Amino acid sequence: MKGMRIGEVAAAAGVPTQTVRLYERRGLLPEPARTANGYRVYDETTPIRLQFIRTAQTAGLTLAEIAGIVEIRDGGIAPCAHVTSLLEAKLVEVHRRQHQLAALEADLRRLVERGRHLDPTECTDADICHIITNPRPAGSARPDG
Repeated sequence: MKGMRIGEVAAAAGVPTQTVRLYERRGLLPEPARTANGYRVYDETTPIRLQFIRTAQTAGLTLAEIAGIVEIRDGGIAPCAHVTSLLEAKLVEVHRRQHQLAALEADLRRLVERGRHLDPTECTDADICHIITNPRPAGSARPDG
């Protein structure tokens, strides 16, 4: 039987053999043929599929989403419209997270600036740290006196 063993496939794709087994269990790779002694034997398309999976993960797709793409392709249909839809959704999520991170950055800058102007001796045990727990502007009167 001619083909590639798991170590060869893994090396060709630049992934550990455990990754090949994981993708196989998840249905991302077709069940390989077996030799008489039980060794897995993969065909020449397996490293290409492994590279597709890794690239799709880099684009932010989950293994479940990739499995859906592979299932469509294995069904004989080009998954381009489905992939475009998934990528558009990922892009929307990236924009949402960018806005969240921008808001977080503004909050952190404000807190850092407050920390530069607050007097540590004014921090009470109850405050723990008044940079975070007491949002009054620097130099304002304490509410308790």
